[in-house]
Amino acid sequence: MAKVKQRGKYDYNFDVMADKFENSIYGTLKGDWRLKLIKEDLDSIYQGDIADVWDAGCGMGQIALWLAKRGHRLTCNDISYNMLQKAKESFAKADIEATFYKAPAQDVAREIEAKDLVIFHAVIEWLANPLDGLSVVSSRVKKGGYLSLLFFNQHSIVFRNTLRGGWRLQTILDDSWYGKGKKLTPPHPQKPSTIIKWLESNNYEIVAHTGIRVFHDYMSEEALSSSDIDKILEIEYKYCREETYKDMARYVHILARKLS
Repeated sequence: MAKVKQRGKYDYNFDVMADKFENSIYGTLKGDWRLKLIKEDLDSIYQGDIADVWDAGCGMGQIALWLAKRGHRLTCNDISYNMLQKAKESFAKADIEATFYKAPAQDVAREIEAKDLVIFHAVIEWLANPLDGLSVVSSRVKKGGYLSLLFFNQHSIVFRNTLRGGWRLQTILDDSWYGKGKKLTPPHPQKPSTIIKWLESNNYEIVAHTGIRVFHDYMSEEALSSSDIDKILEIEYKYCREETYKDMARYVHILARKLS
């Protein structure tokens, strides 16, 4: 899909930002922490079993490759050519095969068989119609299979921008914050309660619920520079799965099992 001019009205393509993601996000403490917690949640399933996995919106394929190295069979897609190329290169370097589609997840869902695990990470908040997209993608989860869903938390936008104050306060009151800041702020962040309600109403049970960066992203540069990062991460880990705190994180990861 071509790069869109009106953010939020179409599914977003990160083609032009692939290098930024690689260097400024995935190659940082933030990215490493995100991967650590997601891997912990996923580690609770398929111990020793080989699973058919679809990474719907795989980006550069870090999670997909980690699973493939453990023997799972991977199907991956992304609408970004550059992101998908980086994923393919990583798999080739590891001498591991996978099936790749350069196509929207909604289109791929109509072509592939149901899977034991469907991964949908940091995609839903960039879709023009988030819950419609979730419905299509999750239809490829087998009965008894799992959906791994990571999304940008709407609560974090309200909390962070209110703490920063100034002109941002009115945008929070008016729900007009989108488009006022960085381009990496998604148009459709989700509330954890909305996602959980949707999952439960569609016959899923919650297996894991983890907040990713509960405190770090709200800390000032001064606070971060004067603090021991290991202690910050220790606190992050202590509270990332606790009630209240997990739903205040920048991102929320939910692992759900399909009952029927």
